[in-house]
Amino acid sequence: MRPRVGQMLASTVDTTAVIVVRCPDEELEIGCGGAAMVEGNGAGVAATGTADPGLTGGSLLGKRYADDELGVELLCTKPGPGTLTVNGVPLPMKTAKPLPASD
Repeated sequence: MRPRVGQMLASTVDTTAVIVVRCPDEELEIGCGGAAMVEGNGAGVAATGTADPGLTGGSLLGKRYADDELGVELLCTKPGPGTLTVNGVPLPMKTAKPLPASD
């Protein structure tokens, strides 16, 4: 799949749904719980499979998951037990940048 900014994706193995915030202009496999995600907002997308037991770290509502090297960033709009992946590699949660010290 070639994701695009603003695209909504839903998991086929749990309740997870995300919005693509940033992505490169290339083919990527965005997955959750070991299965590829499909276009949609999660409503009406039925869980048709089971999650890989090794990829059940969960996703948290309102958190961003990013890989700066790949140029991918996803915003979780519905949480679930599946781990978000890009090309089969788990996507880490984006950490907040520290604010500069004020003297």
